[in-house]
Amino acid sequence: MEMEKLLEVHNLSKQFGNSSTKALQDVSFSLGEGRCTALLGPNGAGKTTTIRMLTGLLMPTSGTIRIQGVQPGADHRGLIGYLPQTPAFHGWMSGLEFVQYAAELCGMGRRDAVQRSAELLERVGIGAAGKRRIAGYSGGMKQRLCLAQALIHRPKLLILDEPVSALDPIGRRDVMELLGELKQETTILFSTHVLHDAEELCDDVLIMESGRIALQGQLSEIRAANRDPVLLLEIENEAGSDAREALAKWLQALAKQADSCIIRFEIDPLNSCAAKLIVHDRSEARRIVLEQLLELNLPVTKLEIGYSTLEDLFMKVVNRG
Repeated sequence: MEMEKLLEVHNLSKQFGNSSTKALQDVSFSLGEGRCTALLGPNGAGKTTTIRMLTGLLMPTSGTIRIQGVQPGADHRGLIGYLPQTPAFHGWMSGLEFVQYAAELCGMGRRDAVQRSAELLERVGIGAAGKRRIAGYSGGMKQRLCLAQALIHRPKLLILDEPVSALDPIGRRDVMELLGELKQETTILFSTHVLHDAEELCDDVLIMESGRIALQGQLSEIRAANRDPVLLLEIENEAGSDAREALAKWLQALAKQADSCIIRFEIDPLNSCAAKLIVHDRSEARRIVLEQLLELNLPVTKLEIGYSTLEDLFMKVVNRG
């Protein structure tokens, strides 16, 4: 059964000023109702430009944006909740006053606005700080406050630009759990650089590169179609330069063998003692790698067998892997 589409974007383009280069070029995609979609891409790929056009903060040069039930050309912003990457606030307001203010701007009556604001501040984890001035909030608290603001009017589409970028590990985990709950209540589009978060939370992915959609679809189908067997190998960090050089030379020689089980290998740029091997057959690769490592007598501390991740696919799609 075909999923119902909440939002449809067709041939969206954006050109700034007299520049001959388009920040966005013929971008088309749709968001299924009740689904969570991750918007991925390197810096400058066009993610924030896309989000700003979806939220009505930036006019497209060409193309159309349609939301279910909204007539073409009509204002759809009332159906969207938005958390920008860098939220801005009136520092003299309290957190509760700010969310109440947002609620009343959305047309909510004062009594409902007060009740809903208090509930949401509790839900995002800053209920105890509701009466404090925003000027005294940490970056993570401001991020949570803006999430409460984005949810105040029960939007049909929640758009989040780097929602956990300012959070510490505990705050990040709390917000990820909250987003997991919100998936059951509304449609979510969020951009992130943390690919593990996308893999954990989303149903669908959109990967952008140079102002275009490079890959899109259901995460499960994309993973199944692009999944490669992988071996993760690591030798002791204390191993000397001779051992690290021996590891690199062995991998290069193994990859050049006519009957090699390795498709390609990558030595971790931050840790020359660690490598990732993309292989044809996991069982055969494990046998050959173990035999040759024993012959080389390298101080192996880890040999893990698994499959390529969303990060591997991302790097492949944006030509950085």
